[in-house]
Amino acid sequence: MAINIVLIEPEIPSNTGNIIRTCACTGSRLHLIRPLGFSMEEKKLRRAGLDYLDLVEICYYDSFEELEEKYPNAEFFMYSTKSNRNHTDVRYEDECFLVFGKETKGISDSILDRYADCMVRIPMLNEERMRCLNLSNSVAIGIYEVIRQLGYHDFR
Repeated sequence: MAINIVLIEPEIPSNTGNIIRTCACTGSRLHLIRPLGFSMEEKKLRRAGLDYLDLVEICYYDSFEELEEKYPNAEFFMYSTKSNRNHTDVRYEDECFLVFGKETKGISDSILDRYADCMVRIPMLNEERMRCLNLSNSVAIGIYEVIRQLGYHDFR
């Protein structure tokens, strides 16, 4: 079983470090779309990722289109507050890709337009001041919903 996590232009090193740790603990792959808002050597990233960095397959791309070209048959799920469908309302398959946008802007409209049928959201209170959950928390919620649907195989 493998889940693919895609971060489009992540900006905050500690979020990516936490996501690396979550990917290591779940056997998920991490796909990073440049530009990154930090160096992978940054202290905050390394502190959050602890010693898990070598346990995660991390792939780098210069654009989302490059990722699409590498995986032309991939099943992409776009996590966005612009969706009306909850993340639990779709069926995830092994090897699916969960896509998350940058912390300050989310996924670009040009990508969301291409994947309008594949957009999901994590429910939150309907308060105007609450824009979205923290990126690393959102990734964890997404990963564990996929794992739950796939039956927690290989997990203790």
